[in-house]
Amino acid sequence: MLWSKLFIPTLRESPAEAEVVSHQLLLRAGYIRQLGAGIYNYLYLAQRSLLKIQRIVREEMDAIGAQEFLLPALNPAEVWQESGRYEAMGDNMFRLKDRFGRQLCLGMTHEEVMTVIARGEVRSYKQLPQIWYQIQTKFRDEPRPKSGLLRVRQFIMKDSYSFDLAPAGLDESYEKHRLAYCRIFDRCGLQYVAVEAHSGAMGGSQSQEFMVATDAGEDYVVVCKETGYAANLEKAVSRPVPPAAPDAEGDLSPEEVHTPGQKSIDEVSAFLKVPATSIIKSLVLIADGKPVVALMRGDHQLSETKFQSATGCAEFRPAFPEEMRTLMGAEAGSLGPVGLTGVTVIADLSLQGRRNMVAGANKDDYHLLNVTPGEDFAAVYHDLRQVTEGDTELETGAPLQILKTMEIGHIFKLGYKYSHSMGLNVLDQNGVETPVIMGSYGIGIERVLCGVVELYADANGISMPVSIAPFEAVVTPVKSADPALAAAGQQVYEELKKLGVDVLYDDRELSPGVKFKDADLVGIPYRVVIGKKLPQGIVELAERRTGAKSEVPLAEVAGMVAEKVRAAKQ
Repeated sequence: MLWSKLFIPTLRESPAEAEVVSHQLLLRAGYIRQLGAGIYNYLYLAQRSLLKIQRIVREEMDAIGAQEFLLPALNPAEVWQESGRYEAMGDNMFRLKDRFGRQLCLGMTHEEVMTVIARGEVRSYKQLPQIWYQIQTKFRDEPRPKSGLLRVRQFIMKDSYSFDLAPAGLDESYEKHRLAYCRIFDRCGLQYVAVEAHSGAMGGSQSQEFMVATDAGEDYVVVCKETGYAANLEKAVSRPVPPAAPDAEGDLSPEEVHTPGQKSIDEVSAFLKVPATSIIKSLVLIADGKPVVALMRGDHQLSETKFQSATGCAEFRPAFPEEMRTLMGAEAGSLGPVGLTGVTVIADLSLQGRRNMVAGANKDDYHLLNVTPGEDFAAVYHDLRQVTEGDTELETGAPLQILKTMEIGHIFKLGYKYSHSMGLNVLDQNGVETPVIMGSYGIGIERVLCGVVELYADANGISMPVSIAPFEAVVTPVKSADPALAAAGQQVYEELKKLGVDVLYDDRELSPGVKFKDADLVGIPYRVVIGKKLPQGIVELAERRTGAKSEVPLAEVAGMVAEKVRAAKQ
């Protein structure tokens, strides 16, 4: 490939609308251009890298016996209505009608369609297990597209689905995918962590997310370097930081105290001169239409996922001010658990065993001192809180870290969610009709690209791993118009092609500095510079990732680059 013939529209400055590093550099390096909010054109360089990522995905999926399909992005609404997700997806789903008024939607994922295929064709346990996958465009009506390719309305996903007769078979399919994902991300050059996660709208009993640590991410994960524990913040468990002060001793009775205008935990803490860890926070929530009071230590935050797990509710919201007053007799800031009747009260485990704490009095501008959980009020205890900085690992007490991350892949044990709702059954060994147990497994193709950009970007631009770089090497004569330099450059270029290196020849009549900056900006791993030492048979070999430069004999440079490329891919 000759650089002068290619469309690589590089920019010297970051566009004003680009906030995160990957968005800035993919625009500057000429990989992408925006068409609309959350909608991007993938230009030549992006397409080359995305195709290389897809090739790695295909190789590893094929290696576990998965079979590639291609399903329609346009789905009849009734397929999603069968599973109940047509309504559950809400405004996130693109919906439309055809000329006959029939309802259609754009696929966000393809559990339903895969289930329809299996339901119509798989009759017997002898046809199981099956693993089917595709690499397909997905659509999500994202309300706030941002961060370049990280939050978009149209994206490419590898999604696969496993079908097994029994849970043991699902365990095996799940493990096959987990190992395949590790190989895929390793080959793509990513540093990642696999964490326990919540299944969300996908349903199911178990899931893991594959995450890349980056400030551009919107998820948080909790990790322990000593034990290897890793979980999404919404699901992570920990041993909380001890209270800032010991509880007062003795069997003290609740005592009402006037706290005029003191609403927040910080305000009450300062007014009463007690630490936030000695205050009970009362949250009033409406879960599936019914009020629930969730009690937390004052310095802790409620995990929405854990609240849903504890209550078993499908959806919930904060109570409105009028609902709080009707239920508890006061406004937010003065609410507490003492004296409540006719309402479900649940409490975080960090309150169990505590004594003589502060809580709202259910009377505007008043609080109660000396409130003891289990004596002055009754509650059912659950793990309800998010992990916070300073917490330790639950079993060992080892320190935990909270990292900001972006998701690149997610694997789910769906169980029987879709089999039951859509009637996917087979005959087992005894001729008995049995529901099929399923798994679902996704990789965001563009997110892999963004992940490597975020991880390895530097002041000069993108530093792509060899395996997914749009080109593995570039040959750059410092003066393309010089016949000797051009001839030597062409020679190295042809040798590299014969050795199987994906190479670009920079034949542009530009200054060496511009050529070098462009090669660094787009992230080409190796650069061969044909320059002033050519009369001595010497050229320069530069490595993008390390910045190392070395003088190499012209006759040997192609073989050296080919060997470096081979080693990097391994």
